[in-house]
Amino acid sequence: MTSVPPADARGLLLVHAHPDDESINNGSTMARYAAEGVRVTLVTCTLGEGGEVIPPELAHLAQDRDNTLGAHRIGELTSAMRELGVADHRFLGGAGRYRDSGMMGVRDNDDPSCFWQADVDEAAGHLVAVIREVRPQVLVTYDENGGYGHPDHIQTHRVALRGYELAADPAFRPELGEPWRIAKVYYNRVPRSVVEAGLRRTAAEAPFKGVAPVDQIPGVVDDEIITTALDNAAHAGAKAAAMRAHATQIVVDGHHFALSNDLGQPLLATEYYELVRGALGPGGPESDLFAGVAR
Repeated sequence: MTSVPPADARGLLLVHAHPDDESINNGSTMARYAAEGVRVTLVTCTLGEGGEVIPPELAHLAQDRDNTLGAHRIGELTSAMRELGVADHRFLGGAGRYRDSGMMGVRDNDDPSCFWQADVDEAAGHLVAVIREVRPQVLVTYDENGGYGHPDHIQTHRVALRGYELAADPAFRPELGEPWRIAKVYYNRVPRSVVEAGLRRTAAEAPFKGVAPVDQIPGVVDDEIITTALDNAAHAGAKAAAMRAHATQIVVDGHHFALSNDLGQPLLATEYYELVRGALGPGGPESDLFAGVAR
């Protein structure tokens, strides 16, 4: 379809549901590639208006009070991206185009403005415009269950994969730019053995009221599913700082963190992926998302 650009034009596109998802799942990966000079682009699908607020002094931002959390989280995301060295971060269709849908089964799921109710092809069209503009070789997003079943994460998967398909189709909305075929698509993953070992350390070291159950941590899979592991230890500090920037949603304590449920999880500097489109790099398992991409 289209030749791959030279190495100095490598591009990584990440598509996430809410502000903070990117830092938890891919913070050290984003920092690593940004430091290498890769063009890193983040597309966030909602403002996360329905999130719970951790700090008591910011409780007034919540949806059932001032309902200004979304605007506040734009600032948190901007600060997080500064910590990771990422300059290109966008909201799908523009900030506020799609509203946070809340957890599965809540009334917010029925709001016609929420992301869960969005037409997939319409939403994917916004992503196609980004793909054809920045022309990445690698796309990172969630699996078909959104990692853990949240409606916005499931919809993000659908839109990301549909955008991947449509961006390469010359018949789809040619006014959005020349078609572009992304070489490799990855899902965010965490190997079960790593999570279980990390939770044992969290239980022993962190001050939270407990630890998160393994089956409630997004993206956990059996170890053999993992195709790619990135040892990003040099960027662990940047990831932790980015997560701290999302102060309404995350509490960071050393090598551990907790969300609003106050259940600890390990803060992983090594980040893991499953390749689902494209070819594995030679010699696998991979240690680079761009392994095997022609330069």
